Amino acid sequence: MPAFKEWVPMWARVVSFLFCILVFQCSGGIYLSSVSEMMGATTLMQEDILMAGYASFIGITMIFPVLFRLKFRLPTRTILPVVAVGLIVGNLITMSTDSLLVLSITCFFTGALRMWGTFECFSSIQLRITPTRNFAVFFPVIYLTVFGCIQLSGLVTTYLTYFYSWHYMHYLAVGLLLMVIVLSLWLLRPFYLRPPLPLFGIDWLGAILWSVVLLLIAFAFNYGDYYDWFDSPYIRLALVCAGLFLFLSLQRMWHIRHAYIENDTFKYRNFGSVVFLFFALNCLSATSTVLQGAFTGGILHYDTLNAISLNVPSLLGVAAGALLSWLFMARWQMSYKTVTFIGFVLMVAYQVLMYFLISPDMNIELLYLPLFLKNAGNVMIYAVLTTYLSQIVPFKHFFQALCAVGFVREGIGGPIASALVARVFKMAMQSNYYTLGGTLDAVNPLTGQVPFAAYVGELQRQATLVSIKQVFGYAVLLGILFLIFILFARYTRITHRVKLFRVPVVGRLFAINLSRERSEESVR
Repeated sequence: MPAFKEWVPMWARVVSFLFCILVFQCSGGIYLSSVSEMMGATTLMQEDILMAGYASFIGITMIFPVLFRLKFRLPTRTILPVVAVGLIVGNLITMSTDSLLVLSITCFFTGALRMWGTFECFSSIQLRITPTRNFAVFFPVIYLTVFGCIQLSGLVTTYLTYFYSWHYMHYLAVGLLLMVIVLSLWLLRPFYLRPPLPLFGIDWLGAILWSVVLLLIAFAFNYGDYYDWFDSPYIRLALVCAGLFLFLSLQRMWHIRHAYIENDTFKYRNFGSVVFLFFALNCLSATSTVLQGAFTGGILHYDTLNAISLNVPSLLGVAAGALLSWLFMARWQMSYKTVTFIGFVLMVAYQVLMYFLISPDMNIELLYLPLFLKNAGNVMIYAVLTTYLSQIVPFKHFFQALCAVGFVREGIGGPIASALVARVFKMAMQSNYYTLGGTLDAVNPLTGQVPFAAYVGELQRQATLVSIKQVFGYAVLLGILFLIFILFARYTRITHRVKLFRVPVVGRLFAINLSRERSEESVR
């Protein structure tokens, strides 16, 4: 890590970069754990805040193809303060605006900045994590950090919001980002691994077109139920514009020399299977997003602190998933197909346990095991599929492939899957409500003995319970189909060809740069 000043010990270099990673990951422009408080303090709806969150995820995805260009253009001592200042501005705007457009644009750029800062730090300490650049070791560490920070930031945000205000999480993030700026200016020096690489030849227009496509699709599926889907001119217009911009993006990708995402990125064998498996993961994860909240809030009536306490077993599941990924891929050398299958088995096990455990009088402790398994499987699938992608796609197109996979993984896969699950749940609710309430008429003697509000409330409660169990059952069947697909899928044999540089080459480059700097200083 030559970007540090010579007097900084190695342990301090690693710890400082890990601290920066944690701060960047916990410093998003918006915090979804404080949705209800933001709704009460602003004129925004829940869909508006979720749209800003989707915009942040899309920003994370769209910056991937230019990460290495930015790394070789600017030194670390410049990148980290720039990212920190940008995130500070994003937090301040998020606290003070009621405009959905301003909020979404801000969250898009803060998502890109978070990814830029995280990549800069992780790429700098990669050799400390795995000196052989083994991605089977590197990616479990990355996803342990990313998903772990999601759970931790949710806990911190909820407690600060409960005892103080939702603004305090933004204040905390600004304070930590100021510490990042101070550490960067104090510990780092301007160091270039090679002469600065100009940012010419980047297809910025292509990046804008792809971003607009993803944002429009996310808008359509996020607001679909609110605007009554295709009966709304907003949804129809959004999808038509998304199709138009998608056509322009594809035309640009096929006809210019250096497109933002090149056509060859989509031609590698099994690339489509990786995308499909990530969408399958989104579908299985959407049940937790849609149904678990309806169950714990509408049936069990958990308050905010009880609901967020479920992040603790989720965090343990994240750690277990990262550990299992490392053991299966790096230590025991199991095949990627086997590890993927195990990850999806854990995801399906969550659906099965929830199907059998759902009850109006269940204890909160019964939710610990399903959430533990769900998060462990989620991290395992992310780690193994990303590692597999790094092996089937050469380095030339690897970051473009991460961006293309991110279209589904972090972009539109989440809103599409959540909209589908919410739609199925709504249809099941309507069907079960009318089926269970068909006997509650004037002929039934209970209608005269029980107050009207009481039996209608119980009818609503029973219809919700039956519908949640029914949709979890559908998810179990769908998960079994995904497992069958994995069993019959053919994985490409891996030839370990994806390497950035050999370690001795990096050492020689550093030595050349250091000797050149010292010779210049002696001449001066």
